[in-house]
Amino acid sequence: MAIFRISYLIILLSGLFTACQLSDKKVTLQGQVQEDSLRSYTKTLSSDAFLGRMPFTEGETKTIDYLMTQLKSFGLEPGNGDSYVQKVPLVDIKGSPDPETTLQGGNSTVQWSLGEDFVAYSEREQEEVHLENSEFVFVGYGILAPEYDWNDFESVDVEGKTIVVLVNDPGLYSGDSTFFKGAAMTYYGRWTYKYEEAARQGAAGILIVHDTDMAGYPWSVVRNSWTSSQQGLQQENKGADKSKVQGWITTEAATELFDLAGQDFETLKEQAAQPGFESVPLGVEWSLSIRNKMTYNESNNVIARIPGAAEHDENIIFTAHWDHFGIATPVNGDSIYNGAIDNGTGVAALLEIGRTYVKNNIQPERSIIFLFVTAEEQGLLGSKYYAEHPIYPPSTTVANLNLDALEALGPMKDVTMIGYGHSTFDEILEEEAQRMDRYVVPDQEPEKGYFFRSDHFNFAKIGVPALYAKGAFENREKGKDFAQQKMDEYTNNHYHQPSDEYREEMDFRGITEDVQMYYNIGWKLAMGEVTPEWKASSEFSR
Repeated sequence: MAIFRISYLIILLSGLFTACQLSDKKVTLQGQVQEDSLRSYTKTLSSDAFLGRMPFTEGETKTIDYLMTQLKSFGLEPGNGDSYVQKVPLVDIKGSPDPETTLQGGNSTVQWSLGEDFVAYSEREQEEVHLENSEFVFVGYGILAPEYDWNDFESVDVEGKTIVVLVNDPGLYSGDSTFFKGAAMTYYGRWTYKYEEAARQGAAGILIVHDTDMAGYPWSVVRNSWTSSQQGLQQENKGADKSKVQGWITTEAATELFDLAGQDFETLKEQAAQPGFESVPLGVEWSLSIRNKMTYNESNNVIARIPGAAEHDENIIFTAHWDHFGIATPVNGDSIYNGAIDNGTGVAALLEIGRTYVKNNIQPERSIIFLFVTAEEQGLLGSKYYAEHPIYPPSTTVANLNLDALEALGPMKDVTMIGYGHSTFDEILEEEAQRMDRYVVPDQEPEKGYFFRSDHFNFAKIGVPALYAKGAFENREKGKDFAQQKMDEYTNNHYHQPSDEYREEMDFRGITEDVQMYYNIGWKLAMGEVTPEWKASSEFSR
């Protein structure tokens, strides 16, 4: 904690100089977002009628029609020429892995059950994918990072084998804020990176050991998220550059595997975080077949705009993902994953911000873009496609303001900023928070890598400063413990579950404050009062 406080103080002091560089231009804010509207949009979008808003389904059709109807009624212009949509070519892969698999080690065996011990899928667009007697190799964190002098693959050939990797990166356990990024997850700790590196190394399979504390959600979320259809952007090579099998195992399953190999999982886990760690062949083999059914289709990003002054071509982009998991694994008799908080609230926020801007006759210097992206739950695919096929060039995009999963915690004293320290959004947000009698805190769980888990990340990757923040730390009336209790309750009981439903007793006061904060900051950006910039210490400044 001492290291964290010192680091936070350094960041805060360095920001004072940066704040002096912000524009002295002051604009007059107009308009108040309405809680009743936010409730209405959230209630509608998360009703059973929208079937869980899964891409490629009737739920998508209803969602897109609803969004376009609302945007037109507000008076917002189409954002893609004369169209309100950007087509996103996706492939839906419904995989059916073997329900059970046997691990063979010497004269002993261990049996894993699908959903209970492991989940697996394939991004290869093949009707059948097979692993035959693939040997397990423990490669620590599965990281190749020359800038940190780290290579988990240096001493082992994993071609054709199945690698087992840990979540996060070694910096978390070091107690050293200069090793990787200490407690803050780097992209090397993200599961998407681990799958990418496994494929680059030629591994036939990769299994990530799930850790509830590190992930921030229980195994049930993994099971529910990865046993339904998986979607990806269509690729010319049909996913041939991917590992055959990708998946997760529970900590208990990992322990069984290592016991079968005559190894102690906890001991190797500790060793994997130390410099010089060498990967360990486990001498255990497994086989697995996955039968795939592919559906090729186009999903839709929805996009609208308020045009800026004619002499300016700059813009700001608000984002929220409209999708959720549709109809999937039943839980307590309910199979519709409604996604009220995640992300009915974010979609509602964008609708209400757009409506209120128009109602208050904003005449911005910079164009304001409202982008509702698809397939976030499948790996940020809609925003990834937009970043690779931008309608508005990144060179003219001043900022991204992303809204995702605004929890109904009641009025909040804090504003928790995901990715604090990356850009001068720190100072912009702090000024607005103070004006609203709130304060800004960095992400309190940096080890969970939230900066890489929502759509703003794809904008940051192409150089656009991004804001992702919300109240999450201290309830204005009931304190910090209450806020933590409510956050834990949502994560443990409702996140990615059918029970993420709208309820009339939800307290939307804090959500309304957060949306107003975004509205105000967006107004200032659109009017040219401020321009966020990357800080030199951020890897995204390059």
